[in-house]
Amino acid sequence: MAQRRDAVAIAIDGPMGSGKSTVAREVARRLNFRYVDTGAMYRAVAAAALRRGLSLDDAEALAALARRVQVAPASGEEGTSRVLVDGEDLSGELRSVEVNRVVSRVARLPAVRAALGAIQRALGAPGGVVMEGRDIGSVILPDAEVKVYLTASPEARARRRQAELAAAGQVVSLEDVRRIEAEDDRAALTREAAPLRVAPGAVVIDSTHAPVGEVVERILALVRRARGL
Repeated sequence: MAQRRDAVAIAIDGPMGSGKSTVAREVARRLNFRYVDTGAMYRAVAAAALRRGLSLDDAEALAALARRVQVAPASGEEGTSRVLVDGEDLSGELRSVEVNRVVSRVARLPAVRAALGAIQRALGAPGGVVMEGRDIGSVILPDAEVKVYLTASPEARARRRQAELAAAGQVVSLEDVRRIEAEDDRAALTREAAPLRVAPGAVVIDSTHAPVGEVVERILALVRRARGL
């Protein structure tokens, strides 16, 4: 079936704390598109592994978990999709400090990325989707009509993640958040499987001093251009 002209795919990539989730959710809401947080899928695998006491070096067991990840329809005021493993909703655990500390070890495994990548491509294939992560524009949806690389200063990113953790009931010092951020950046930039980078054709947006609404409007302008409006 041919994709409708207005059912574009929007890929938003960038490092931890750059504002991807907040921006992507709002863009999806404004367009009535499906929102897919691919980072939440990796976090779900990590959370499931912690619950089951699996070794984070057991690529085969982690890939098996990844193949059972499901993204359920959005729920809650923010329209955040629920992420399930074997039918168990792990959404409430995805932003915990424990998961934050280990998710980069899970995400660097090629077998896990291959398993989740197949699910993500299937979710993005029909279009009408806003998908955010680390390798969406370069690997998962390389033909997306709109590609954005969202970045921000390390300090702004750390403060945003600290506020996010606080909202989830996790009190973490800024120093610890900076440490987690640095570890995450190092893993994302140096992993062999899909390192974090600006995808060909992506528009780079620095959100350090830009309000969320301004970033959203810039992306909506890119969508209008892609639609020929």
